[in-house]
Amino acid sequence: MASIFSFFTGSGFLDLGFEKAGFETAAVNEYHLPFLDAYKHSRKVMSLPEPKFGHYHCSIEEFIGDGEYVGRLKDQVSQLQSKREMVGFIGGPPCPDFSVGGKNKGHEGENGRLSRTYVDAIIQHKPDFFLFENVKGLWRTKRHREFYEQLKSDLRDAGYVLTDHLVNCIQYGAPQDRDRILMFGIRKENVASKLDTQSLEAMAIPDSLFDWESHMEYGRDEALKVPSWPEIARFNESVESPMPEGVIQPLTIEHWFEKNDVLNHPNADAFFKPKSEKFKLVDEGDTSKKSFKRLHRWRYSPTAAYGNNEVHLHPYEARRLSAAEALAIQSLPKEFELPATMTLSDKFKTIGNGVPYVAALGVAKTINDFIHRIK
Repeated sequence: MASIFSFFTGSGFLDLGFEKAGFETAAVNEYHLPFLDAYKHSRKVMSLPEPKFGHYHCSIEEFIGDGEYVGRLKDQVSQLQSKREMVGFIGGPPCPDFSVGGKNKGHEGENGRLSRTYVDAIIQHKPDFFLFENVKGLWRTKRHREFYEQLKSDLRDAGYVLTDHLVNCIQYGAPQDRDRILMFGIRKENVASKLDTQSLEAMAIPDSLFDWESHMEYGRDEALKVPSWPEIARFNESVESPMPEGVIQPLTIEHWFEKNDVLNHPNADAFFKPKSEKFKLVDEGDTSKKSFKRLHRWRYSPTAAYGNNEVHLHPYEARRLSAAEALAIQSLPKEFELPATMTLSDKFKTIGNGVPYVAALGVAKTINDFIHRIK
């Protein structure tokens, strides 16, 4: 059995993937109360058990040093490990400071510092394994890559054997072009007997033991570069359009809208009301501009980012996406919903911040396979 402690939980998309893959949730940590309330609401609606040790409404900074929460978390981790349970930390620190399209302040930014804090919490509390998720800018941008490599070096020095991989969530079946860097680590004593000398010296898990792509449905090029993906079409409000030949239907917006029955979803009416004729002037599939991107019903979506004035428009309605439609693009199960009392801004922020559910599930299954393999 393996249990997870979740940090930067948001409304729990990443956690849900781990729960459905067989992991038990020990505790969750979220700083923004409306997100934590949404987490609790969705679990109640889906009849999922509450975390064993409850919810921490605080900054992750409360878990390093020697404060009250530090001792509590340490005791909880030790309690599970004493029962021979594998304990994991999972989390994706807020990432605008590493995003080219965001603040790009790097590790010196307010959000960038939280990546260091998360790693410090891992080093201090010594879970058996961890997952670190962030934007590709942390891995691909030179000035941020040095910081990322330092985090990896510190984790290795603390006794963790590592593997990382740049993935696109569309590879797991999410209808969305969303690149993310994922890093997994496990304590050396848990895996040493399975590693060759070279891997041990490098403190690296070989691909033969941890196969990042084992639960992917599509190759990157296969999904993103299908020649038959339709081009821009004139916007026709409420007009039906047949699916073109050659597209991958499960990766299309329309497929997920139908799958999640978005028009009858509890969050169907949660959308910002149109205030401009601009909503009718953008062609279907024209996502070339920073804002006012109209999705194409028979394509996948660009990254579901709904902040910084980025507006995504419905393919064939003269309005923005609803929360129900955005949840579908994030591949959440049909029964997942956000509270009616949550503000529209918070709804779209938590949706955009989350890891697409099918990607979370695929990664969790990969980790579960690895744990069984080393046992």
